[in-house]
Amino acid sequence: MALSPQNVGRLSALITVLLWTSFIIVGRASSSHVLLPFDIVCTRILGASLVLLPWAWWMMREQRQKGERVGSLLGLSPLPLRHTVQAGFFGGLMFALLSYMGFFFAPAGHASVLMPGSLPLWTTLLMWIFLSEKIGMNRGISLGLILMGDILVGGLSLLKAFEGGDVWIGDLLFILTAISWASYSVTVRRFGLDAVRATMAITAFALVSFLPLYTVLVFLNILPSHFSQAAWPEILFQVTFQGVGSVAISGISFTQMIRSYGPVKSTMITALVPGLSAVGAVIILGEPMSWHLMAGLALVTCGILFGVRQASEK
Repeated sequence: MALSPQNVGRLSALITVLLWTSFIIVGRASSSHVLLPFDIVCTRILGASLVLLPWAWWMMREQRQKGERVGSLLGLSPLPLRHTVQAGFFGGLMFALLSYMGFFFAPAGHASVLMPGSLPLWTTLLMWIFLSEKIGMNRGISLGLILMGDILVGGLSLLKAFEGGDVWIGDLLFILTAISWASYSVTVRRFGLDAVRATMAITAFALVSFLPLYTVLVFLNILPSHFSQAAWPEILFQVTFQGVGSVAISGISFTQMIRSYGPVKSTMITALVPGLSAVGAVIILGEPMSWHLMAGLALVTCGILFGVRQASEK
């Protein structure tokens, strides 16, 4: 029985929030298992490629049959080469590398605040720089709250660097991850890219740019890898969750959520992710909920909701 458009929207929102939240918790949990960060990046790319690239090939088949020149990267990407490289570098390659390395240094609670929590901040700043989008007073207040939350979380861990701690490295990587995804978002906005085709394109770029180099470096013993030490269930789980779930399914569900609720309500829905993932990290991973993390989380969440509310009232 077919779902109604309303129920499709609700289901898409639920899947998106669950996968975004799980991405942070599973990413941190994976740091205590066998596979190394670059190994997990490899599973992510392989899993997404198995689903999205055959789909992309099928999508372009009619144009190829007509003799039209379509896509790039030997037919793997449905987008032109320029768009594929720019979107793929930020949204496919750098996002994966930075985020999974970050999980090996800093707790999931920090990732909750500094990745999805700070994303509106970096996206707005980049759109102001490259697309000349104006920042009004209300948005400025919203971004100020988010910035205060980020400083409260990342700043304290940075101070601990003088005591020999390395959590600040993960915090820095999480911030760079948010900037990378914000750059991808601005690229999508600038070129008016379709979300599904863009997801296929960044997967194709990641496959071509990362996998051959990774394979050669591991074969030459230049880059460490624990694939040979990992059990098959762990590898299959990472391929399924990181690639199929976090890339393919969440990309489709997020796109459908935007269609059902629009960008404003969708942003309000995804504002649940920082809080849910932080609480999940406490319950599932046993991470401590410190006062500065709670305060930073509250500031970031209030900043996102304030900005969305002001936008919805216009």
